Amino acid sequence: MDNRNFIAKRAAAYFKPGDVVNLGIGIPSLCGSYAADGVLFQGENGVIGIGPTVSEGLMKNERFVNAGGVPFIPVPGASDFDVAMSFGVIRSGRLAATVLGALQVSARGDLANWASPGRAFGMGGAMDLCNGAQKVIVAMELVSKDGVPKVVNQCTFPLTALACVNHIVTERCVIDVRKEGLLLSEIRRGHTVEEIQAAVEPALLVAPNLIEMEEE
Repeated sequence: MDNRNFIAKRAAAYFKPGDVVNLGIGIPSLCGSYAADGVLFQGENGVIGIGPTVSEGLMKNERFVNAGGVPFIPVPGASDFDVAMSFGVIRSGRLAATVLGALQVSARGDLANWASPGRAFGMGGAMDLCNGAQKVIVAMELVSKDGVPKVVNQCTFPLTALACVNHIVTERCVIDVRKEGLLLSEIRRGHTVEEIQAAVEPALLVAPNLIEMEEE
């Protein structure tokens, strides 16, 4: 399993049947392939019941696209509504979780995920999701393509929301955001605590019952 799907599968383990969950673009969008039966996925553009994505064939319908513009097959009982109602769902606290990518996460759980020098895509619905969802899960690789830490003492990129992140799921470990600091709770086979610490800026707390991440 490649790193992106490994991260998505672990992030999806936080969902349980009956949850309504929002998935961001990129790695988070892969979580739907690994979620338990009975988990419903919501899109900011106005849908609950997003099913498998489809690129070609008779099942492709341009009327059913997720927030990233990708066509999908709605699950039985899916509900379609306008954007105003969609954000009402988000802001009312009815989402069990949202899974988002990140450019930086700070030691206290601040999130920066929409702009960096020379790169700006627009915040989209992330600001509302971070403040409305009951749980915010970041799914990302531990460091940038250049090897720069993405878990930092303080975000230097424009912020999406303050102190909103609950869990950081990466290809090497899981880090939980606690009041007392960042807790290394799970680690992937073949990696060490020392290696993880060297790849992040904040000093990590290490769970006394550090768990090995499941591979399959």
